[in-house]
Amino acid sequence: MKKLFFLVTWCFAHLANAQWTNQQESSVQNILSQMTIEEKVGQMTQINLDVICVGDIYKLQEPHRIDPAKLKEAIEKYHVGSILNCGGHAYPIEQWHEIISGIHQATLANQQQHSDEYKNIPVLYGIDAIHGANYVMGGTLFPQQLGQAATFNPALVQEAARITAYETRAAGIPWNFSPVLDVGRVPTWSRFFETYGEDPYLCSVLGKACVKGYQGEFGNDNNGEIDEYHVAACMKHFLGYSGARTGKDRTPAYLSDIQLKEIYRPSFQAAIDQGALTVMINSGEINGIPVHANPKILVDLLRKEMGFQGMAVTDWEDVIKLVNIHHVAENLKDAVALAVNAGIDMCMVPNDYNFTNLLIELAKEGKISEERLNQSVYRILKLKMQLDLFDNPVPFQKNNYPDKMTSSFQSAAIQTAEESITLLENKKGKTGSLPWASGTNICVVGNAANQLIYQNGAWSRTWQGTDTTWNDPARLTTFKALQQANTGNTYCALSQWSKEAAKAANKKVKKSDVVLVCLGEKPSTEKPGDIDDLNWDKAERQMMKWALGTGKPVVLVLFENRPRLVNEWVEQCTAVVMAYQPGEWGNVALANILFGKTNPSGKLPFTYPRYNQSLLTYDHKHSEELDPSFGSKAYNPQWPFGHGLSYSDLTYQNMSITRSIGNNGKMNWTVSVEVKNDSDRDAKESVLVYKHDRVASVTPHVKKLINFKKQVIKAHAAATYQFTIEPDDLKFVGANGEMLLESGVWDIYVGNLSGTIEIK
Repeated sequence: MKKLFFLVTWCFAHLANAQWTNQQESSVQNILSQMTIEEKVGQMTQINLDVICVGDIYKLQEPHRIDPAKLKEAIEKYHVGSILNCGGHAYPIEQWHEIISGIHQATLANQQQHSDEYKNIPVLYGIDAIHGANYVMGGTLFPQQLGQAATFNPALVQEAARITAYETRAAGIPWNFSPVLDVGRVPTWSRFFETYGEDPYLCSVLGKACVKGYQGEFGNDNNGEIDEYHVAACMKHFLGYSGARTGKDRTPAYLSDIQLKEIYRPSFQAAIDQGALTVMINSGEINGIPVHANPKILVDLLRKEMGFQGMAVTDWEDVIKLVNIHHVAENLKDAVALAVNAGIDMCMVPNDYNFTNLLIELAKEGKISEERLNQSVYRILKLKMQLDLFDNPVPFQKNNYPDKMTSSFQSAAIQTAEESITLLENKKGKTGSLPWASGTNICVVGNAANQLIYQNGAWSRTWQGTDTTWNDPARLTTFKALQQANTGNTYCALSQWSKEAAKAANKKVKKSDVVLVCLGEKPSTEKPGDIDDLNWDKAERQMMKWALGTGKPVVLVLFENRPRLVNEWVEQCTAVVMAYQPGEWGNVALANILFGKTNPSGKLPFTYPRYNQSLLTYDHKHSEELDPSFGSKAYNPQWPFGHGLSYSDLTYQNMSITRSIGNNGKMNWTVSVEVKNDSDRDAKESVLVYKHDRVASVTPHVKKLINFKKQVIKAHAAATYQFTIEPDDLKFVGANGEMLLESGVWDIYVGNLSGTIEIK
């Protein structure tokens, strides 16, 4: 039976993955054939770094160091296949080298127990490098994913991922728990900032670019292996994690098949098609069934329908949660059986060996077949082979990675932040409007004025990103960046609200031409980030009231995890800027925007709400526009998806739609539009193309994004944008769950222009 399983597995892998060589396959099968049940279960076990370090879990001795006895137990007794960390803090790269080398040496010592033909199995280290190498001191920090999405520039997203992979691999870590491919549909969600926004198409395009940046191009030229400058990507969190109706982290989602396939599936499918090697499973439940215990999602959908062949890992303690949170298992042993039989390959345990011991028991009792273990271990060994860990587990011993933390990487972070920053409002010609001339006297106030944590957000040197101990003192806060960029006086007057501080600040305000208010939400992610209200806290509201009462022009800059309500202030502000969480180099980018060195080009990747209870996405249904007066004004956001101003005067004109037969023999349409720049400065503009199905068998959306493109428009010139629309772009998920293309008429919207496509 075992030989038959190996044969079937080889045939499937060989046919579906042509770059996977016979030699690699033979090596993996040779190792697998010699492994005991205990060794196989060990490969499926992932423990937290704290388990093998000096000190107690979550209370390690500083500086963190490996405990040789604990590590030996993990490797030799439990045969642990993977280690991660996320609850600690960033390390200097030399400390990472010490840790990774120590783990490798322990695996080499363990090799002596096996025959010469048995190849040493390296430990796979994984980390959350979410917006740069954030757990490496000095690693380049980019804007958070939501900010990257605002660039509408896949090339920048890919480059940010490539640099993140380079610096992460330089530390010795080959596996990154990123990108987040959950679609941000509920703006109260604590992980909203980790998404690429609310639109499935945008998330798909940018997610695919990110995977390509992390993993590079790997295929026949390098024997199907990822080189030492790239990492394995991990799509997360499959599936529907962001769809919880409460907006609270890890709470239930109730999603129809249409919603799953239309909104939450496309970004994962795009990443799978790009070759993403791993996936992390949704910690929550869908329609009453925890995803970790649902083979219909983890096997039928993920593997059979979507074609994913890689390795699936749980999230933190999620097998345990089947018992104490979801209550679908009476005890941990039952939970282990549920999760493994449902399709998980590796368990992020993370702090003990209970999973390991219980899975061994289940396998020996026949409650989980060895063939099922073989499936998972095959995927794990294959991943380690694809990462070249067997032959080159510690590449930093031979390669110094000379490009790490260099000015070119920092320039890429600045450019990404510049193209993300979104100008939401600007009363041109009014005193204090943007851009400012150098020499403007500025009074900088607000909780985010002189605190780097608000610019970085969570997953920045620590999990929650709030511990200033690990900030790089050389990085510029908003206040310091403006000081450097400005020849006038720049005052930092009021970073924390109090009446006494406000009185002192009044003196500086009188000497200023404009007040810059920098408001930031305290960094948070996952459960600690749950909130009940999108309104700003009392201190921030008092700050704005004071600023607007000074009589000076007020420019508001928002450093946000998610959109917080600003409707009572917008009309009184001269300008409003959305900075997202732009990273350590984001304040340099912000200064460039405010002083006009860079023309803003960011666009909102989500709908910015005006009210707490009005949280519609841009692709809502027609019935959601009905208002209490039976009009169609219920959709009334503060700013719509895709909104973003420029310092240039841009005009959309000369739109045309032509029909032709493509190279594939199918009918397609070319949409052409011209954007004219009537200003003295060059501009970058993202042009977005939407469709609207006038009549369909399933109620159509008001509009849906189907394409976008960003390019430069020279001063006093025009640029032509061309897009190809194919029949597949006009399909939708029908009532039977299948993709449908029906005859009818579609409106095509580009800016303020429109045209039609008809299929008879």
